[in-house]
Amino acid sequence: MLLSPAGVDQLREALTAARYTSSGIAERLGSRATSGLARNDFRAALRATMDRDPLATLIRLFVCGQTEPEAAVRAALAPLPLAEALAGGLVEPYGDGLRQGVDLEPYGDNWWVLSDVPASARPGRPLPPDHVLGIGGASTTLLGATIRRPVATALDLGTGSGVQALHLTEHARSVTATDISDRALRFAATTAALNGYRWELLKGDLVAPVAGRRFDLVVSNPPFVVGPGTATHSYRDSGRVGDGIAAELAAAAPDLLTEGGTMQYLANWLHVAGEDWGERVAGWFTGTGLDAWVVQREVAEPMAYVDLWLTDAGEAPDPDRIAAWLDWFDAHKVEAIGFGLISLRRGGHDDPVVRVEDLRQQVQPPMGEQIAAWFDRQDWLRARDEDRLLATRFRAADGLRLRQEAAMGDEGWVVDRQVLVMSHGLRWSEEVDPLVLALVGGANGQVPLRDQLAVLALAHDVPAEDLAEAAGPIVAHLVERGILVPVAD
Repeated sequence: MLLSPAGVDQLREALTAARYTSSGIAERLGSRATSGLARNDFRAALRATMDRDPLATLIRLFVCGQTEPEAAVRAALAPLPLAEALAGGLVEPYGDGLRQGVDLEPYGDNWWVLSDVPASARPGRPLPPDHVLGIGGASTTLLGATIRRPVATALDLGTGSGVQALHLTEHARSVTATDISDRALRFAATTAALNGYRWELLKGDLVAPVAGRRFDLVVSNPPFVVGPGTATHSYRDSGRVGDGIAAELAAAAPDLLTEGGTMQYLANWLHVAGEDWGERVAGWFTGTGLDAWVVQREVAEPMAYVDLWLTDAGEAPDPDRIAAWLDWFDAHKVEAIGFGLISLRRGGHDDPVVRVEDLRQQVQPPMGEQIAAWFDRQDWLRARDEDRLLATRFRAADGLRLRQEAAMGDEGWVVDRQVLVMSHGLRWSEEVDPLVLALVGGANGQVPLRDQLAVLALAHDVPAEDLAEAAGPIVAHLVERGILVPVAD
């Protein structure tokens, strides 16, 4: 840890006494200054904390990134001795005072997270190779997408500062976390202890430290940046060529999961000229026996991607490094890079379901509930043969909307296209023909599917048997999407 066990207890006492929490800071600063913090505008916050009592000093030091007088810092951290805070790197000498040596972030009203100071707080200074990230966009995405059902055992691969492990603690009886970085493990251990938790922390590359063990839930925000395999920063670079780390985790998943276990991780993947990116990614799960749902949420072209990650690390523009990265993309015919989430489940089925989909701008948080429901619907469908499906009563999903596109013809408006749209959740959109639209429109939960189809067959003058056979896959697809909802008996 960064501090001794006694030092951690003393730091917790200081933070609690000062009310250094999200709500404590908001109450102290007021709404205007608090909203300014989100824009890195600290002017109002600095004006509101000029008295430098303990909470004010902690805000100025760790939120606003100011250099503060030693006496004020000593009082704010008490009973933690200033000497231990300096030795642990919590604060460091700078100019005529002290400044933050780490990022100490209040996380809600119950937690604190320790990590390295972000690049934005040290302009002009590139991040060191062993930089440890705090709470960022990627970690928040995974947090919101994780299935939060109670489990016995959970694993956080590449834990960093321990953000994912914190949330796992709320619904897992035991939490194991790994990281290749000694520095990251020290931060994670301190985060755990500061919040009163005990995690099993193991050093090693991804799954190596837990070889031969299985878990009910595995999550990972790995170093997923794609490229030639150059590793300069442990938080972003895996040392694998291309998107090899994502494929490697997919291959490792079957041996990591208990029966019914779930693995969820963030990944980047290559869009290669002449290849369907979805088919390429789907190939990672061939032979694993796992249900897989891959959701693409963003796509970037190579130049923007390279610029993003060099800026993220605070690196000055290096024409040679940029050229080498882009040359590798060109040599491998990479047209774009996708970013998204991979969710896997060891369901014990001979016919695992693999779906790879582009859902940009279609996801309404929290996504974890949507993913859990998707897996539930797969189980429901597997348990229904044709007869049981036909005997089921369905209703249309709440909030379902119909959008129509029409063109003006000689006899007035002619509908060219009809699309069913989910107004919440994953906001699916599904183009349908008039027969399917009539099926969904008539799904009121009152009659079995078989009777619905009989009425439609009569209305459209088609044999009922033929319609029932054709409707099976369509209904299953609509159920998977959540557009049609089974009504329990």
